[in-house]
Amino acid sequence: MTYMDKSIEELHELLKSGKVTSDELVKEALEKCHEVQDKCNAFVTILDDTKGGKVTDNLLSGIPCALKDNYSTKDVLSTGGSNTLKDYVPFFNASAVEKLNAAGAIYVGKTAMDEFGMGGTGTTGHTGVQKNPWDLERSCAGSSSGSAAAVAYGALPFATGSDTGDSIRKPAGYCGIVGYKPTYGMISRYGLFAYTSSLDTLGVLTRSVRDAAIVVDAMKGQDINDMTSWDSKDIHLLDSLDGKVKGKKLCYVKELCNIENYPNATQELKEHLENFKKTIEICKKIGMDVEEVSVDRKLINAIYSTYVVIHSAESSSNLSNLTGIVFGPRGEGKTFMEMMKDHRTKGFSPLIKRRLIIGSYVLQKENQERYFKNAQRCRRLIVDAWKNLYKTYDAVLSPVGIGPAKKFTDLDKVLDYNTQALDEQLQIGNFGGFPSITIPDGFVSGLPVGINITGNCYDDANVLNIAYALESAMEYKNQIAKEVKHD
Repeated sequence: MTYMDKSIEELHELLKSGKVTSDELVKEALEKCHEVQDKCNAFVTILDDTKGGKVTDNLLSGIPCALKDNYSTKDVLSTGGSNTLKDYVPFFNASAVEKLNAAGAIYVGKTAMDEFGMGGTGTTGHTGVQKNPWDLERSCAGSSSGSAAAVAYGALPFATGSDTGDSIRKPAGYCGIVGYKPTYGMISRYGLFAYTSSLDTLGVLTRSVRDAAIVVDAMKGQDINDMTSWDSKDIHLLDSLDGKVKGKKLCYVKELCNIENYPNATQELKEHLENFKKTIEICKKIGMDVEEVSVDRKLINAIYSTYVVIHSAESSSNLSNLTGIVFGPRGEGKTFMEMMKDHRTKGFSPLIKRRLIIGSYVLQKENQERYFKNAQRCRRLIVDAWKNLYKTYDAVLSPVGIGPAKKFTDLDKVLDYNTQALDEQLQIGNFGGFPSITIPDGFVSGLPVGINITGNCYDDANVLNIAYALESAMEYKNQIAKEVKHD
């Protein structure tokens, strides 16, 4: 009998009844982690000597999981997907890791990722490319690519992620699972490798909404080490999942979701948006109102460029400590500057180098007004537009990406200006710090696609309950990847 394809609650019942032991779960998880590693390159580190743990009344106790490799883990390699930290072993745990440890969860490995969370394709990390378990010729997206692959494969019931632009939610959509980014600050960022501090959010990838609620209930909480964290002790995500959504008001943005906006649409995009329409009808069938709304096309088209400027600027600042002097492989040279240049030249991938150069440029005194400050103003306008929607609606619905997972050979293809806006629009959730969850939404070309639900800040319980009700009305909960065979 296999267990890793079961939900957290099912595993907990089996543990409590004595039908399985934590050691047995860990053993199976490790075996499956090696399987998905061989197929998809999902891990940086697999901890083969991990043992089971004590089983308590906590739903996570004794249950194996994996952590994204940008979570600081005491005495365990934590590389952030970069050669600059390929040998870095922290001396402390991230606050979220401490919370999971206290709940009794047992992490058995660190999952592969795009370098420092940049790239969004699962191809920029120092350990190589992460392949989608549904189709090994396609990307998982990123940056939480390894976590998504491991959970979708059925190696583990959950894995942690981080989301700066869509790094939990898009991989979830591409891998047919659930990806939940809570309200900014609900989970402490202390011990998460900083990338873009005003956007970075910790979260989780699971195969059901209930499992996502269970994990984030354990991870959340105010932390003295993170001044942006907030008190969420009165929010009980799992207990709030009653599926009662009659009268809830949802909307979708026609500039993003209507096929007439995409004159060069592929067949996959057409089918994806058709799936989205069908899901809207399901929302109505279970008692929710769904309306079409309009947002200024200029704001829609500005999403991606705004994101690039802000995350490049903040990452160039956050990664300035990677000199090869304090930690990381020492660069060669006669002076400090030569050693740092050698370390960064050899250590960073081409994409990260480009992003850091952009960041340094837009932060230069003579360029700040035109680029960085304008991007911040644009961010505010986009957030205000969504905040205005939340005055009327409980949540905004949107398709995830422009179809199923992209082939590695197609990663750089952009159909037109408008499809880029659709592909990148989940970044709005980070601009505003909004709670946002992706759930499976059927199949296109035999591959999973996702739908996203984003609500107002601190309204996580409402957003998850809407997702739970919709998930319950469809047939895609607890999906395990079934690899597509090519001729």
